[in-house]
Amino acid sequence: MKNGTFTTVAVFQYSSEAQIIKGRLESDGIEAFLADNLTIDTDPLVSNAIGGVKLKVLSTQVMAAKQILNAIQPYAIDDEGKPLQCPNCKSTHVELFSTIKDLKSFFWFIFGFLFSSLPFYTKHKYTCEVCATEFDLK
Repeated sequence: MKNGTFTTVAVFQYSSEAQIIKGRLESDGIEAFLADNLTIDTDPLVSNAIGGVKLKVLSTQVMAAKQILNAIQPYAIDDEGKPLQCPNCKSTHVELFSTIKDLKSFFWFIFGFLFSSLPFYTKHKYTCEVCATEFDLK
């Protein structure tokens, strides 16, 4: 990397998210690196304690990096690339999340926890950040 100062342009809870965005910035010619990603990969529970994975770019490339970050759609989209709408308030601030509220999901969560394995079954729903409505796609 070139000599210069670096500025944090984004913070992520998990390093996998940060790696994807870092790759996008690098493909557009922006020099970037991640801070604290190895610590969080070792123990993901410390992510909030140390402030997450920091995505840093050269100070001279901050504006270009922020333009790219702003162009990335942070919310859920359908198969045609259109933003999903909340059925209650029609907001497009909808995110996908996993839940263990039903019995089958809870059983597989406990199984995975006890045997240190990945869950075999998870239930996915969408939630609206504006009105907190949870819904499934039909």
